[in-house]
Amino acid sequence: MTNLTTIQLVNLCKKQDRKAQMMLYNNYCDAMFNVSFRIVQDIYVAEDMMQEAFIKAFQQLEKLNEPKTFGSWLKRIVVNNSLNYLQKNKNDNLQLDDVLYKIEGDSSEDDIDVASIRASEIVEAIQELKENYRLLLNLHYVEGYDYEEIVEITGLSYANCRTTISRAKESLKSKLKQYA
Repeated sequence: MTNLTTIQLVNLCKKQDRKAQMMLYNNYCDAMFNVSFRIVQDIYVAEDMMQEAFIKAFQQLEKLNEPKTFGSWLKRIVVNNSLNYLQKNKNDNLQLDDVLYKIEGDSSEDDIDVASIRASEIVEAIQELKENYRLLLNLHYVEGYDYEEIVEITGLSYANCRTTISRAKESLKSKLKQYA
C-alpha cells in the first residue's frame, strides 16, 4: 500500500480506508501546514486550520469529482479555513517577505533595489499594509492563485481584485522607498 497514487488513495478514502487516509494526510500535511501558516502566522492556529481542512476534506470526499485534483481542492479548503479564521479574529500578523521578489519582477520604471533593504524593514513595510492588501498579495504571490481563483475565494469582483492587488503592490513599493 506504500506506492499508491493520489488517485488510488482518494478512491480508497472514499471507502473509509483509514490507512489510505493516513497516507494521504502524510503526503499533504506539511505543504498544507505551510499554506495555512503563511496566512495566519501562528504555528498552533495553522496546525488547527490544517487539521480541520483534512477533516472537512475526508467528510466531503464524495463531492470531489476528479481525484487527481485532491491537492488543489484541499489547498482551497486550507486557504478558506485560514481566511475565515483571520476574518473572525482580525489577525494582524501576516508577513509576506517572499512577495517582494515577485513584485519586483512585475515592476515598472519605479524599480526598488530589494537587495539594499534589510529583511526586518521589508517585514515592517508589509506589516504596515492594510489587511486586505497583505491578504491579496499573499494569495497572489505566495500561494500562486490567479485573479479568477482569488475572486472565487474572496468574493471580490474581478475588477476589484485586480485593482486591489495593483494598489497593494504600489503601496508596498511606496513604503519600501523609504528604506532604499
